[in-house]
Amino acid sequence: MSTMSHTATAGAEAHAAPKAKTRNMSLDRARTFLTLVVLLHHAVIPYTYFGHTDPTSFFGFDMIVLATDSFFMAMFFFLSGLFAWSGIARKGPASYLADRIRRLGIPFVICAFTVIPIAYYAISLRNDPEIGFSQFWWTTITKGPWPSGPIWFLWVLFAFDLIACLLYSLRPNLLDPINRLSVRGRRRPAEFFAVMLAVSAAFYVPGLMYFGPSSWFEFGPFSVQHGRVMLYATYFFFGAGIGVANMDRGLLSAEGRMAKVSWEWLVLAIVPYCLLWVLIFIKREILGNPSPLPNWYEGTYAACVTVFSVAIMFLILAFFQRFKQSGSARLLDPMQADAFGMFLVHYPIALWLQYWLFDYDLPAIVKAMVGFVLTVALSWALTRALRQIPGATKVL
Repeated sequence: MSTMSHTATAGAEAHAAPKAKTRNMSLDRARTFLTLVVLLHHAVIPYTYFGHTDPTSFFGFDMIVLATDSFFMAMFFFLSGLFAWSGIARKGPASYLADRIRRLGIPFVICAFTVIPIAYYAISLRNDPEIGFSQFWWTTITKGPWPSGPIWFLWVLFAFDLIACLLYSLRPNLLDPINRLSVRGRRRPAEFFAVMLAVSAAFYVPGLMYFGPSSWFEFGPFSVQHGRVMLYATYFFFGAGIGVANMDRGLLSAEGRMAKVSWEWLVLAIVPYCLLWVLIFIKREILGNPSPLPNWYEGTYAACVTVFSVAIMFLILAFFQRFKQSGSARLLDPMQADAFGMFLVHYPIALWLQYWLFDYDLPAIVKAMVGFVLTVALSWALTRALRQIPGATKVL
């Protein structure tokens, strides 16, 4: 009876006068944790089979990269979406978009002209040690290629925010079904999991089968993987649906059931992850790395990625809800305000550290760990320094 009543009132509460948002430490810690995952991902890539750009390698890093690449950007879109619909309702579409231009557009433009060329100059020097930075920068900006590195996330997120504003203006109650599902998810998280998994698979699997894993849309510094863009949109709007109303009493409730079944999420993540490695073995040892891969292979691989991605996101969210009072979770708190800035500035630091470590005869584990620790420390210190600039905290 209480659940039925709670669900029935979700739509009405969603369109009541919006309240100012309050901090959710579990979500803040999950976002900070994901930022560190991004830094780790970029620190170990040179020492893997996937991106073998250093003489040394370590198979354990392939395991890390396969896992991180399969979920972390999608989860970033989910976390960003949580506050989109309620933010539009509170501020209005025009004011919300102005805020997103400041928070996403300005950093994207600055990084595209500074951070990204500085980062890729380290790679260019490996191929052409004589090239000067000014020549490299001018060629990058005027002739290309002009890679985006990790900042592609900013313009794609802004595009989703823009679409959300348009949809809200046309139909403010559009995401109410997702919100009602979230309210029920407080007691039955498996129901939300199943629906999100089905919708994600419906958008991701056909896209990957059609475009393949390596097809990118590229226009100057604007780029995104064709096969994944609809997966990212799915995560963003599921997050937005949860954030319509009752977030503290829905799927992400601190007293909800999702955090109490964390071991089940672990099993749901491990099984498809192991199947991905089986598929990789089949591709390399049985199929002989054909290009393109058969449709059955791409479809099966995409299905495994979908299950793993949703399951590990639930696992991470459940962990930070379940252990919100633990000392280990609180270790992320000092970094929380600087996490976005670290995401923006870490890439040139990571690539230049790898450039410096390239000629040293050290094990891959040592190189990667030195690169990771120094990338975290230096990007955190740089972000702290940049945030001292007047007005910088409104962007960083």
